[in-house]
Amino acid sequence: MPIMTYRDALNRAMDEEMERDDSVFLMGEEVAEYDGAYKVSRGLLDKYGAERVLDTPITELGFTGLGVGAAAAGLRPIVEWMTHNFALLALDQVVNEAAKMRHMSGGQLSVPIVFRGPNGPAEYLSSQHSQALASYWAHVPGLKVVAPAFPADAYGLLKSAIRDEDPVVVLEAEMLYGFKGEVPEEEFLIPIGKAAVLRKGSDISIVSFGKPVHLALQAAEELNKLGVQAEVIDLRSLRPLDEDTVMTSVAKTKRAVVVDESWPAASFGAYVAHRIATERFDVLDAPVEFISSEDVPVPYNHALELAVQPSVAKIVAAAARSLYLEVPRG
Repeated sequence: MPIMTYRDALNRAMDEEMERDDSVFLMGEEVAEYDGAYKVSRGLLDKYGAERVLDTPITELGFTGLGVGAAAAGLRPIVEWMTHNFALLALDQVVNEAAKMRHMSGGQLSVPIVFRGPNGPAEYLSSQHSQALASYWAHVPGLKVVAPAFPADAYGLLKSAIRDEDPVVVLEAEMLYGFKGEVPEEEFLIPIGKAAVLRKGSDISIVSFGKPVHLALQAAEELNKLGVQAEVIDLRSLRPLDEDTVMTSVAKTKRAVVVDESWPAASFGAYVAHRIATERFDVLDAPVEFISSEDVPVPYNHALELAVQPSVAKIVAAAARSLYLEVPRG
């Protein structure tokens, strides 16, 4: 299969959907003339023109609302936020309009819109630009929320999101835009609401989504050196959540570590840990371990920035606690 970067997989998905359906258009800050802040929309302006690839002012509330109205009127907007940190300014349009319009119209109106952009810490971005805000979106009935960790998932999930009849929030990760992986040449869609078992194991389940999935896979390799077979689950979709895959895994391994790069209080990872503890109480051989970022604003200093986030070492240590193992130092 061809190797493709995460950003190019997203680009390919948008390109194919815009070619397939004239009602699909892209709008956001610097998506047109500049080819996107992270070059995800590279080449789309030249191919589809300024009527379907629109640069907007730096007014997230305004252009997000414009997108919601366009979706209610029958179009399929893709709204790119330069970062989910800036999307906080558009919360009202997403939470009070897009998410509730189907319900409040008694099913007469749908809002087929995609909200996408990078979420979570990157590097040297300090406190206001390093927030993992998945819980904001997953908290809201009426929204669907996906978090691809690999190029193929970015492609397949974005295509499904664009075709969905309801608003979908796509949580991308800035540090993954350059990540390369195999993406099949033929068109495919990944259904929203289906997790992926990335690695089979029998001793402990490691559950995560987005960028920390890569840490979970690395931690599983380290645990393998200790004789521990870890099963790694990539949720991919937060709302709807594929509980069946998670619970099936935990029923087999009887232990779980949940990893989320958000803050701990009221985070989505904490919710997943709660669901496991509730639904698999009778089979668990140890308390569910939960790894999150530290409960502080993300520092600018790079060493501190890394220290407050989930890491391979933290995941391995959590798994070892669950298994009552001693982790060798060094």
